[in-house]
Amino acid sequence: MSWKTNLAGLAPSSTLTSEMTNSDDGDSATASKAGPGKKERLVSAAVNLLYRQGVENTTLADIAHAADVPLGNVYYYFKTKDEIVTAVIEAHVHDTEETIASLDRRHRSPKGRLKALIKQLTDQRDLIAQYGCPHGTLCSELEKRTGGGDHATVRLMAIPIEWTERQFRAMGRHDAHDLAVEFMAAYQGAAVLTHALRQPELIAHEGRRLERWIDSLQA
Repeated sequence: MSWKTNLAGLAPSSTLTSEMTNSDDGDSATASKAGPGKKERLVSAAVNLLYRQGVENTTLADIAHAADVPLGNVYYYFKTKDEIVTAVIEAHVHDTEETIASLDRRHRSPKGRLKALIKQLTDQRDLIAQYGCPHGTLCSELEKRTGGGDHATVRLMAIPIEWTERQFRAMGRHDAHDLAVEFMAAYQGAAVLTHALRQPELIAHEGRRLERWIDSLQA
């Protein structure tokens, strides 16, 4: 599931920039003023390339080129491609957690938060039609690649389900967990169809249906 819209370009998100240090590029304060450091650029480039090209089709050379970092420098920060993949997962997790916190701050009611999330997701319908859901596609590819049991990717699905469950529980629903799973399954299913058929309107239609469904729920 995609929680931020910064995937459209290669510029790192503000959360990613603030989360990582630039100590390897010199004084951290100086590096911060000058812009993102090499490690930040590598992770940001990897987030985008893994989304657009997939894990298997993306090389360390691709990431280094997109980040404008010499290939030999990559190994100072990441010894293997798997280490970069792990950093990408952590970047998605961090952005997801920040998005959740923002929704909690900006919207007073659980219904308002859920609808705001739906809007945020459906606003990315063109990207989803072209590349799929960033979280869903990454989880699917890595599960096949590792043979399952990758607990890092499980977090990408578990965090939004747990947050959604809290919203339904705040609405007085005793079946909050089931509703949260249904909500996420509806989004992921719509994302798969939107991508497979290259029809952005499919996920927009599903978003409107989910809003009506949320409005229909009683405590």
